Amino acid sequence: MPNTVLVGAQWGDEGKGKIIDVLTRESDVVVRYQGGNNAGHTVKVGDQQYILHLIPSGILHEGKACIIGNGLVVDLVGLMSEIDELADLGISCDDRLYISDRAHIVMPYHKEIDAAHEATLKSGSKIGTTKRGIGPTYADKVNRRALRMCDLCSADFESKVRQSVESANAVIEALGGTTLDVAETVTNCMALAERVRPYVTDTITLLNDMVKDGKQVLFEGAQGTMLDIDFGSYPFVTSSSATAGGACTGSGLSPNKIDRVIGVLKAYTTRVGEGPMPTELTDEDGEALRKKGAEFGATTGRPRRCGWFDAVVARYAAVINGFDYWCITKLDVLDGHEKIKVCVAYECDGKRYDSVPADIQILEKCVPVYEEVDGWCSPTTDITEYDDLPENAKKYVEYICKITDVKLGVLSVGPKRSATLRVAI
Repeated sequence: MPNTVLVGAQWGDEGKGKIIDVLTRESDVVVRYQGGNNAGHTVKVGDQQYILHLIPSGILHEGKACIIGNGLVVDLVGLMSEIDELADLGISCDDRLYISDRAHIVMPYHKEIDAAHEATLKSGSKIGTTKRGIGPTYADKVNRRALRMCDLCSADFESKVRQSVESANAVIEALGGTTLDVAETVTNCMALAERVRPYVTDTITLLNDMVKDGKQVLFEGAQGTMLDIDFGSYPFVTSSSATAGGACTGSGLSPNKIDRVIGVLKAYTTRVGEGPMPTELTDEDGEALRKKGAEFGATTGRPRRCGWFDAVVARYAAVINGFDYWCITKLDVLDGHEKIKVCVAYECDGKRYDSVPADIQILEKCVPVYEEVDGWCSPTTDITEYDDLPENAKKYVEYICKITDVKLGVLSVGPKRSATLRVAI
């Protein structure tokens, strides 16, 4: 398999975990390159469901190397919890999981600052943060005052932690939050550091040596294009580069080593948290999509907002990421609809938009321009060959590919590995 970047093309939750799991079988190395444990990838193997937040989904495949790249921010508590949970299920991370010594650490005070800052915002201005401390950690990274994984291995790590907690407490107090006990925080961090150190290494050298040796790499993106810090519906976005370009800056592998980029999107649209979503349905159709699609966040458990497929967003994501193929998921959720709508453009104050406007105030007022297609009203979940799909189901998928100008690579019609139709990749 070529070196591949897999990216979410909507507002996250597109089903990347499942597609990564499928493609991992043909790769040697799986790399996470941005975000933190605010993301959740759900993979179902047989009757066992796994939800991974930091560790690449490749860990579920024996013999695959997994790398947490320099572009991530790593919560030590969350990381060890995941490692322990996998161990309880008989999956060891030892000698398979490698964490970049340049990745930044999510400290306990980052979570307090995250929650305290969100509490100061008025209704309508709240970002909808997961309160996992991701944003404040990236802010400290940019401000050049964060701790990195390499600090875990330094002799003065304890003093660095103490100094950073004391400094952060002043910020927390100013925001009206709950300050941390310095001694207790230092003790906890030192204990976690002892457990995490064996996984920390120079992953830039490691990854480039692997590629030089002919290893095939799969880059696992988190969140989605519309949550990217630069290209998403700002400010209702995440704090990292969730698009294909982030794979290089977040891992240390050169762009000329990337062979293809694959986009993952649902056959409809969902979003968790605050921010505009032009095709959102608040009627019985929206509720039907949420119920049948089990649309609840893997990380937060929050119900996802659901709506018809937004081709404006999909085209925008395709341009930014340069997708070679689509992996379309959850087609089966649309099985019961006689008519299905597709948003092909937006309208706002008499102006038509064929791409996503940068101004959030315009995007919030955008009204979708729909085209309607016929549904198929027959089950697709047990179908294992693309040609066996109902004719209208195939027409719907082909219509999406045509109006977004991206070829179909994989089609998913259910949560299990077996419900994955390989078409072109």
